[in-house]
Amino acid sequence: MPTAPAASETAAAVHPRAFDPLTALITLVVSLLGAAIGIHMITTLGVSPNTSVIGAVIAMLIGRIGFAGLHRMRDVNRQNLVQSSISGATFAAANSLLTPIAIPFLFGRPDLVWPMLLGASLGLAIDVYVLYRAYGSRFFPASAAWPPGVAAAETIKAGDQGGKQAAVLIGGGVVGFVASFLGLPMSAAGIAMIGNMWALLMFAGGLLVAQYVPGLFDVDLGAMYVPHGVMVGAGVVALVQIVLIMAGKQTARQAARARDLESAARNDPALAPTVTDAALRRALTSGFGMFLLGGLLLAVVGGIWAELPWWGILCFALFAAFAAIVHELIVGLAAMHAGWFPAFAVTLIFLNLGLLLQFPPVPLALLIGYCASTGPAFADMGYDFKAGWILRRDRRPYTPFELEGRREQLKASVLGFVMAIGLVALVWPTLFADGKVPPTSQVYADTISAGLSDPSALVNLLVWAIPGALVQIIGGPSRQMGILLATGLLVATPNAGWLVLVALLGRMLWQRWRGAAGEQEISLVGAGLIAGDSVHSVGTMIWKH
Repeated sequence: MPTAPAASETAAAVHPRAFDPLTALITLVVSLLGAAIGIHMITTLGVSPNTSVIGAVIAMLIGRIGFAGLHRMRDVNRQNLVQSSISGATFAAANSLLTPIAIPFLFGRPDLVWPMLLGASLGLAIDVYVLYRAYGSRFFPASAAWPPGVAAAETIKAGDQGGKQAAVLIGGGVVGFVASFLGLPMSAAGIAMIGNMWALLMFAGGLLVAQYVPGLFDVDLGAMYVPHGVMVGAGVVALVQIVLIMAGKQTARQAARARDLESAARNDPALAPTVTDAALRRALTSGFGMFLLGGLLLAVVGGIWAELPWWGILCFALFAAFAAIVHELIVGLAAMHAGWFPAFAVTLIFLNLGLLLQFPPVPLALLIGYCASTGPAFADMGYDFKAGWILRRDRRPYTPFELEGRREQLKASVLGFVMAIGLVALVWPTLFADGKVPPTSQVYADTISAGLSDPSALVNLLVWAIPGALVQIIGGPSRQMGILLATGLLVATPNAGWLVLVALLGRMLWQRWRGAAGEQEISLVGAGLIAGDSVHSVGTMIWKH
């Protein structure tokens, strides 16, 4: 959990409160909009857009209203609270709630939708708890990329400050919007201007392999479980790396990097971890324990006790807890470095493992729904905390204001999650009756119904896990190269790999020419590209549907 501020640091300013009546009212209304957008998009196009930038713009526009106290929304920290709530509501409603509850419905068990909604809501709540307690640690540092969070923060700063930075951001946004209109995934280029270069090189490599190898060699990487195997290997190593960090183990390179970070933090306290390794250990172990209890509750409420013996229920709960926490960690790491997270693909990995372990169909359907409820909200809150960190990092004393702001962001997000749960509970009967279900849920349900007929699947998973593990070991926990390689293989967006490579090259050349100023400028351009791509995505979806 976040460490207490140093005794010498006393709060010189009070962060705006999420439960302030005016802020809370705006947050609830905007969250309802975000949840509605998420539900509509996931059932029509199968994707849920990042609405952070949209929320930031709405909050800025409200702040320009001069009556009824709305001018207080000109405070960038209040805008950050609204931005956090709308994006949280969007991903919660679409990915963490509606997608899981559609699985038992499509599986032919509509009677299990309400138990699954309870289980998914618990998964969402635990997901958020773990991220809140782990954010700011060495494994999930605030100084990491979290690219969509940078885009949201820079949008808010540009609206507040104007000037040259606003011009650069707007210019990047226009380029991102126009290029996205022409069919180019410009968020990939924007991410490459912000994230870790080594991690993004592996991400680009995975994207290019997924784009060209199937055609050149006439192979189906998905049917051979290549991306899944690479992710399994990288994920296992990443889990070991987390355990080593929690145990205080460090390689020589990691120790040197920690000393460099400690030295830099003397000049910029925002670079210092706010979560100790011991606190990270408590966060993850308590998270696993809560996931285990949630799995047991889901087993009881879902009637699994009638299908499995007591030891089978225990195995179900243990596997559910393991799948849930590993799923959220892998999704979180991919989101932290690449700004994209392969939640669907990682859930599919655990689905295949469940089939290999021969879980009965109904328990497996609930287990996969429980697993699918974790990850997206974890990643999205990481983006939101990153945005808040950028907006707060210049405050002195830093630590108390940062921890207070992070806590208020959590409260604002909770308001968004409550609206998402309420809206999903209200509309799912009508949506499902009309055949409006997330396409990913249909894939899960069909896979469970069909079973795993290919016995070579496990062999392929194990074989391709080896290179994934090796790449992850070479990159270490700070770069997560194996996770990013697998993410590229799983995302497989055409031409995104080339955009990442071109953007990385442009970034290196610009920084070499402009020095420290160039690094800030290129980050602003990247944030603008992501913001423009996001606005185009949301606008196109609404226009078409």
